[in-house]
Parts: sequence; C-alpha cells; structure tokens
Amino acid sequence: MPHFTRSDQPPQEKQAPPTGDLSQDGPDGPDGSDGPPEQAPAAVATPDIEATAAEQKAAPEQRAAPEQKAAADKPTDRDATPDEPTDRDAAADEPTARDATPGDSTARDATPKEPTTRAALPPDRGWRARHPAVARTAAWTTTALAAALVLATLLLPNDPNRLTPTEFLRIPVEGIAGAALLLLLPRKARRPAAVLAGVVLGLLTLLDLLDIGFIEVLGRGFNVVFDWVLLGDGASFLQDSIGRTGTIGVEIAAALLVLALLVLPALAVVRLSDLMARHATRAAGTTLVLGTAWVLSAALGLQIAGAPLASRSTSDLVQARMDGVSATLKDERAFAKEAASDPYHHTPGNQLLTALRGKDVIFTFIESYGRSAVQDRLMAPGVDATLAKGTERLRAAGYSARSGWLTSATYGGSSWLGHSTFLSGLWIDNQQRYRTVTAGDHLTLTSAFKRTGAWRTVGIMPGVTKSWPEAKFYGLDHVYDSRELGYKGPKFSWSTMPDQYSLSAFQRLEHGRPHDKPLMSEIILTSSHNPWAPLPRTLPWNKVGDGSVYRSIEKAGKNPVDVWQQTDKVRTEYGKSIQYSLNSLISYVEKYGNKNTVLVFLGDHQPVAKVSGDHASRDVPVAIVAHDPDVLKRISDWHWTPSLNPGHKAPVWRMDTFRNRFLKAYGSHPGPGAPR
Repeated sequence: MPHFTRSDQPPQEKQAPPTGDLSQDGPDGPDGSDGPPEQAPAAVATPDIEATAAEQKAAPEQRAAPEQKAAADKPTDRDATPDEPTDRDAAADEPTARDATPGDSTARDATPKEPTTRAALPPDRGWRARHPAVARTAAWTTTALAAALVLATLLLPNDPNRLTPTEFLRIPVEGIAGAALLLLLPRKARRPAAVLAGVVLGLLTLLDLLDIGFIEVLGRGFNVVFDWVLLGDGASFLQDSIGRTGTIGVEIAAALLVLALLVLPALAVVRLSDLMARHATRAAGTTLVLGTAWVLSAALGLQIAGAPLASRSTSDLVQARMDGVSATLKDERAFAKEAASDPYHHTPGNQLLTALRGKDVIFTFIESYGRSAVQDRLMAPGVDATLAKGTERLRAAGYSARSGWLTSATYGGSSWLGHSTFLSGLWIDNQQRYRTVTAGDHLTLTSAFKRTGAWRTVGIMPGVTKSWPEAKFYGLDHVYDSRELGYKGPKFSWSTMPDQYSLSAFQRLEHGRPHDKPLMSEIILTSSHNPWAPLPRTLPWNKVGDGSVYRSIEKAGKNPVDVWQQTDKVRTEYGKSIQYSLNSLISYVEKYGNKNTVLVFLGDHQPVAKVSGDHASRDVPVAIVAHDPDVLKRISDWHWTPSLNPGHKAPVWRMDTFRNRFLKAYGSHPGPGAPR
C-alpha cells in the first residue's frame, strides 16, 4: 500500500489505523508494506463512509471489480479544474493493482487524496485545446476552400473566352448528384468513392487547362487521342527559346501542377464527404434544396451573364470528349481511304507540269505569315509597306506577281500540318492524319516534280535538327537541315539561323552551282517563328559569310521575356520579323533570280492568338512571282491581285485545294473525277 505523504506539511505523529477489517493485513505491517509499522505514512486517508455505503449497494459485478469503480470515480482531464488533481497526479498518488497484495483492503477502500495546495496545471492537449478559436477558424477555412475547389473544378470552362467570375456562380448538377450518392453509400464505400471522384475531377480539370492552352496557341482544343506528342514538341520549343535551365523549371512546375490537380480535389471531396456524414440530416436537406433550385432554374431557363444558372458543363464536356474520341477514330479510317484515292496518282510524269519545264521553281514557307500581318492596325502598316516596296523592286527587275488567300489547316503552330496540306492536296489538321499521309505514297507538289524526271529536287530545312524520314514522301533528292547548312553563328531564340543566311546557303550549295537540270526547291524560312526576339537584320549579301557576323546582332537583340510582358510589344516584334523574312526573300530574287525563276511563297499559318487576336481567321497570303509572263497568264482565271499583297476582295481557297489547281494550270488534267 503506497504512502500518502503530503510533502508540503510537516511530519505528524503516528495515528491509529483506520477502522475496518484488518484481518487481511500483511505480515510486515497493517498496511501490507514491507517496512516496519513505525515507518507508516504520517497522514493516512480516512475511508469515505458515503462512498463505502454506496459501494455496498453497487451491483455484484461492480464489487467484483473495485479497480474499475475506482477508475470510474477518478476525475478526468475534462472534469479537472486548477483546484483538482488531474489524471496524471492521481495516477502518481493512488494505489494500483500492482502495489496491492491479494489481502490488501486499502486498495479497495482508499479514496483519492485531497488536492495539494499547489494548483495542478491542466495537461497539454495540443494546439487545438490551447487555441480553440483559431482551430475552429482553421477548420471552417479549410472546409470553405475544399468546397470552393470542388465548385471551381466542376464549373471551370475549357474556353479562355469564358473565364469570367460569373461562370463560377452557377449551380452544377454534377455536384448535387455526387453529394446525394455519397450520402447513400455505406461508410466503407464512401471514402474510396470520394477519392475516386476527386481524382476524376482533377483529370477533367487538367484536360480543361490543356484545352485552354491549345486554344490560345493553336486555335483549337486538345485532342486526347493524338495531341500528347505535341507536349514534347512544346518542351523542345521552350528549350530553344528560354534555354535548358528555364525549361527544366517550367517542367518541374508543370509536374507539380499535375500532382496538385490529382491530390487536392481528392482531399477536398473526402473532407466534404466526411462533413456530410457527420451532419447527414442537414446535408440531405441542403442537397434537396439545391436539387430543387437546379430543376426550377433549368425549367425556367434562368441565366446569369448569358450562361444557364443550372449548369451541367462537366457532364457536357465529358460527353463532348467521348464524342470527340469516337469521331477521331472514325476520321482516321475515313482519311486513310481518302489519302489512298488520288486522281493524280497514276498520271504519267511526262504529263505533269509541262508548262514549267526548264524553270527553277522555289516553294517557300514563311513561318507564321498570316492575314493579321497585312491587315492588323498595328502590324499591317510596316508589312504592307514592305510588300508594296517589294512589288516595285521586283517589277523593276522584270518580275510580276499575283497573290491571293489560302485557309490553313492549322493555326498558331504545327507548321508541318500546313506544309503537308498545301503540298498534298489533303486537309491535314491533326497529327494522325499527318502520320497517315506521310506513311503512304500520295502525290505531292514536290514529288510531282520528281516524278517528271526533269528537275533536281532539294529542301532547305533550317528548322530540322535531326533525321527527317518524311523527305522520301515529299520526293526530295536531298535535304539540307540545320546541320548541313554550315552555319557558325548564334541561334535567334527558336530559329537556328537567320533567313538571309538560309537563302545564302541555298545559293552557295545548290542554286549557284552549275547543274544539268533545273531546280525545284522547298525552303522553310524560320526567323518569324515565335517568340520573335531577338531578331536578325538584313545585311549585304557579301557580308553574310558563315554566319559569325550575327553574334553581335543577337547580343544586341531584345529578350523574349521582356517582349512578352506586353501584347503590343509582341505584336510589334512579330510584324518586324515578317518584314525581315519578306525583305530577305525579295532581296534574294532581286540578286540571284533569273528569267527562269518562279517563286511561290506563302505563310504556313496565322500567329498565336496573343498576336492575331481572338477569333482570327486562318487565312494566309500566297503569291506567285515569275519573270516569264506566260507563267502568270496560266493563272489569270484565278483572279488574284496583281501584287505581292492580296487585296480584301482576292479569292479565299482552302489550302488543300491548291495542289490540284496548280497541277491543272501547269500540266494535264487528271480526268473527269478529279477535284476542282
């Protein structure tokens, strides 16, 4: 039996033992301890007569387990006050089962000692107990953020033009249905269902963000079947534009964003489901009220800022994506049949391009050269002046020009889709179509020249930095990529070399050399590629050399980050890049062209929406320049504008119709079933 010693009181004389049954006292003393009787505690607690009487009236099972009763009678943390002993104090002062012997009656009869004069401190129960107001505020804030996150994921539009505050003030039917389902599910199934719902919301939000990005850059939504490969192309573009370190930072940020989109909505839905489970009645009533409000809003056609108050945007987007996947797969099969059916497929080479025999024909694509460049109020004055002056310069050199409009299959990027559409005569607006057509033997404009056997066909591709197997499909005898053009100067952001250098290399490697056949050349000019900073400038042709001269020009150029901070700056620099590309091309024809030169140049697509503006068309200028007047007479029925700058009334054709028109104008007609 433990000693009941009060350390704050002086020792007292030994008192008589408490009354009661002492027949079970231990051999060494009345208290059952091992010490002699004279070492008994100075103060011994007296029995609680009322507690003893109550104990005698207790149930048999309570009398059989006195330790349980003592535990029940002990004060708890919740009941303790500064003037009462706490659980920890009582545990130190009260007898336990290990202290008592089988015959120890004191273990049953002793009551907790009186509180000490020094007030006992409350136990440390964590920051929530110490700061209850802060804990409540944090809990409510977390719940509110969880609800806001779930609501935002349900109402997030996939179109940047609809990103307005009122878009998030609607009632999502998916949230109501989800809440009802979680309330009906049993406890074991509720939490896994909440986690799954949160992950699905995160994935849908990720697809919405990809849609927004693709619409901003490419003018179309994200294709969940074919567009994943374009993310890698985007990373390569970033590395070329802002360097490896900056690209790694962007990739890390993107990875963290994806992780957050998968984890945070799941945690938010779990928290809300647990809250609904604790307050099931109130949650069921709230869900019923919101459901009724949604039905009434839908029936009455209520709107907020032009959008239906009763929203079902998430389910509509899911359905649209499912329909898109189905349509994409069907389109793939249909396009494969279309690509295999070519009216010029069996046309003999001796019947193709007969009106251009002996001509050096150059097909040139100017990166991002779109209608906006010649019609936008900010960019058009400089570009139009360049085109007008270029028309006069070429006319003075004996050349004439005709120009019109083509509607590109792509927008803001994916230039290879525009190139393949123009050359193949097929509408190639996605990556799968591109793979399908380049894997076959569909006739292109360039391969038509090769089929005749009358031209040497070459490609100048400064944007190609590795092997390019599509060269065989395009019928090119040789491709000069960035590694074969001999450039020793700096990159200009994404562009591996200035356009003037590419044309100078073409003159040095092919056009300026003696050859037994005329040349058909495909040249890609890249200086007008996004981000349009820093920009090269036009040099005297004899100063271009190996490109080393451009080092000082590149260092003096503008930083892309500074340019992209303001929309007007971006548009201004874009316009300057188009002027540079046009000047380089016009100057090349002036200096190196001859009476057999035929130049066809066009833009591959419009620039991104930040430059061309929202809802911009996909039209790009196209022009044909020739020294021989008979070349332009053959297209007189096209009604193109007689200058390098197509007028507002110039005809607009789809880009995929150009191949057949060109082959018909300068060669044989394929037959009655051919497209016009």
